[in-house]
Amino acid sequence: MWRSIQEQIDVIFREDPAATSTLEVLICYPGLHAILLHRIAHFLFGLRLRLIARMVSQIARMLTGIEIHPGASIGRRFFIDHGMGVVVGETTVIGDDVILYQGVTLGGTGKERGKRHPSLGNRVVVGTGAKVLGNITLGNNVKVGAGSVVVHSVPDDSTVVGIPGRVVRTRGQIADDLEHGSLPDPQGQDLENVQHRVDQLEAVIRSLLEERTKP
Repeated sequence: MWRSIQEQIDVIFREDPAATSTLEVLICYPGLHAILLHRIAHFLFGLRLRLIARMVSQIARMLTGIEIHPGASIGRRFFIDHGMGVVVGETTVIGDDVILYQGVTLGGTGKERGKRHPSLGNRVVVGTGAKVLGNITLGNNVKVGAGSVVVHSVPDDSTVVGIPGRVVRTRGQIADDLEHGSLPDPQGQDLENVQHRVDQLEAVIRSLLEERTKP
């Protein structure tokens, strides 16, 4: 148990430059509180003490603003930055060294039974406000841009952005960090392409009108 706590503290120092002391991390980081309470709830859930497990998860939700179903399986060194509004569904599977930012939802798409939430590989980063929905898989080293809605599986070593999410970088192109300011904007590019085409068509129409009005 202490090893798990120490790993969680270490990852906070690694990922958050605002962390200044172990005491501060233990007292002031809701993501740490949420994952430690989830470990307890998940253990109880595995013992089929499901009501008690849900009660522990609800206490965590009230204290932190982070809702993790006790059935979710979460790997080592899991880091939730800030965390308010994060939701992790029951059948979610999360690998090691995964980072979620505030407002992230790992959810389902309906009332289907069985595996209905996403699976995340190792070293996945999901940006602020992103939604990953359904029984899909995000491979290892996947980055999801802020505000994206991902409803299809994403291969290893990819960056996905947009609504719905589209892969914009793959192996060899992916950045080490999720630099939101430098991510491509596929919707914006589509609009720019449409505007360029409209400008071309308007130029053609003007040319035809000028030809017709010549004496």
